[in-house]
Amino acid sequence: MFNNIAGKYDFLNHFLSLGIDKGWRKKAIKEAGEFNPKSILDVATGTGDLAIAASKLHPETIIGVDIAEQMLEVGRKKIKELQLDDKISLKYGDSEALPFVSSNFDVVTCAYGVRNFENLEAGIKDIYRVLKPGGKVVILEFSQPQHFPVKQFYRFYFRYILPLLGKIVSKHSRAYTYLPESVMAFPEGKVFCHTLEHCGFKNAKARPLTFGITTLYTAYK
Repeated sequence: MFNNIAGKYDFLNHFLSLGIDKGWRKKAIKEAGEFNPKSILDVATGTGDLAIAASKLHPETIIGVDIAEQMLEVGRKKIKELQLDDKISLKYGDSEALPFVSSNFDVVTCAYGVRNFENLEAGIKDIYRVLKPGGKVVILEFSQPQHFPVKQFYRFYFRYILPLLGKIVSKHSRAYTYLPESVMAFPEGKVFCHTLEHCGFKNAKARPLTFGITTLYTAYK
């Protein structure tokens, strides 16, 4: 599904979020920079937007992994155009069976990918495995606003407007109906923090952004 919409993915991200997604990534990268990381892994990197944003932290290496090869190809072109290909590499890899040795990265990031894990706990445990002791995980994920009137507007937009616009632009009928369905099914907030801690992480925190449209999660190994 993601391969099929790879060519329109970046445009739709910015268009459907009214450009707010760029600010969300900036906040995630600020959290990722807490310890001046030398090595960063971006899980479910897609077209590499978060990996590219992480380059502002000036780590020695940034690796992005994803199972959608056409998304990775779009990302590699962007990285080459930005002349960041000496610092960022995008690789094919399963987010639930990461192709790296244990205790390998200072920070692991993931933007809007964990809700797509087939087995959420398996993916979180593998992120824990590849982090160095004391390392940090930074996760952005969509969530559901809880207060009037944002809650009502958000649900209407997510259920009716977003799927229609996504279908028109991407020419893919399933991708943008899957998005709201997967968000509604995701165990957000305190529940996801408990999942992180159940998988070994410490001090898991959830920080709602933009009235709770998205949530920034952090935790430590």
